[in-house]
Amino acid sequence: MLKDGQRNTGPVIYWMSRDQRVHHNWALLFAQELSYTWKKSLMVIFTITSDYPGAEIRHYTILIDGLKEIEKELFRFNIPFRILSGDPAIEVPVFCREINPAALVTDFDPLRQKRKWKQQVSEQISLPVYEVDAHNIIPCLTVSNKKEYGAYTLRPKIKKLMPEYLDKFPEVKKNIEPIPQVIPNNWQKIMQRLTLNHHALAVKEFDSGPGAALRKMKIFIYEGLDYYDVKKNDPNQNGTSMLSPYLHYGHLSAQYLLMEIIKREHLNSGAAGFIEELVVRRELSDNFCYYNPHYDSFEGFPQWAKDTLNNHRKDEREYLYSMEQFENSQTHDQLWNAVQHILTVKGTMHGYLRMYWAKKILEWTSSPEEALHIAITLNDRYQLDGRDPNGYTGCCWSIGGVHDRPWTERPVFGKIRYMNYAGCKRKFNVDQFIKNSGYR
Repeated sequence: MLKDGQRNTGPVIYWMSRDQRVHHNWALLFAQELSYTWKKSLMVIFTITSDYPGAEIRHYTILIDGLKEIEKELFRFNIPFRILSGDPAIEVPVFCREINPAALVTDFDPLRQKRKWKQQVSEQISLPVYEVDAHNIIPCLTVSNKKEYGAYTLRPKIKKLMPEYLDKFPEVKKNIEPIPQVIPNNWQKIMQRLTLNHHALAVKEFDSGPGAALRKMKIFIYEGLDYYDVKKNDPNQNGTSMLSPYLHYGHLSAQYLLMEIIKREHLNSGAAGFIEELVVRRELSDNFCYYNPHYDSFEGFPQWAKDTLNNHRKDEREYLYSMEQFENSQTHDQLWNAVQHILTVKGTMHGYLRMYWAKKILEWTSSPEEALHIAITLNDRYQLDGRDPNGYTGCCWSIGGVHDRPWTERPVFGKIRYMNYAGCKRKFNVDQFIKNSGYR
């Protein structure tokens, strides 16, 4: 409960945000439980603002397509779905004053913009406000009350609590008080109100929405999971799950995905490696962003990393590139350029190469602050799953040693873990990757 308050005569409202799906959604299920307990109707709202930091037309296309599917699915249960356009801190309180809801339920999110909106909304309304973590398998605020040092400190806490949080999902029910007519949203008008950035155009090959997420999940579980540990570090193998965007938008529940994996009779090392990333690494990112207010800046690095990077600030850089040169794949390194080209066109980046990509930005910029700014800007702008705790944590791991340890000292990097072109050549066929990337 974010705020206690007085129940009004109107419906229970679920303010959907991070978890954009109807099924396998504990936040929606909790809101419906309240509506049944209090004998109130249930309504779902979603706020769309044009100026969310880092979001491009690429991301809004995925967002809108998914919301259209959610609207149709909610209609099956006679649950109204209302899109509010504009600043959530303004639009949600105004809407609440219009319909006098019994309570407001919303999603947990560790990022500062979402937390700020929730605080601003709570301050302007007098009704009860609840927050439900339907994104993590173990709720972020339950598994730990502090910033964890790394996976090795969070893993045992997750393992201890895991059995308690693998409950089967209840089914969504029909609205307790049927509404004669559920009016659909005017999507054309909604789109016309948006002023969007066009650096990153929509990726036509990406199929958005909860339905597509479930189809992609089944393909991965039955065709890719067994080979995940063998293929995941070779960018030429197409061995990644490609589920990250669906998890980011909440089209797919991480808990449901885990439970579907566990259903399989034989789980090998591929499944174990994927579960480690799905649960421990992913939830470690939420922990980092929630408990570290500087999750996207130099100040958020561990002290040893700040010390070593400060000691090497004046080291000579062999190459220096601007934001524009990085963005347009104009470095001397053809592998880096190919990775950036794929990111720009397809909105994806192989996990192993994402580390290489970020570390080279550190090597080819004048300061770690500039490197982190460029890495986060490009990641948020072009990745289908940008503006996500995984992205901020990954950039800070690569550039600032977050959740890592000191390594052998080198120029520029100091004791930050180093990666180079020769190491990539030992891992996979670099020439083949460059050729297949479509770069130049």
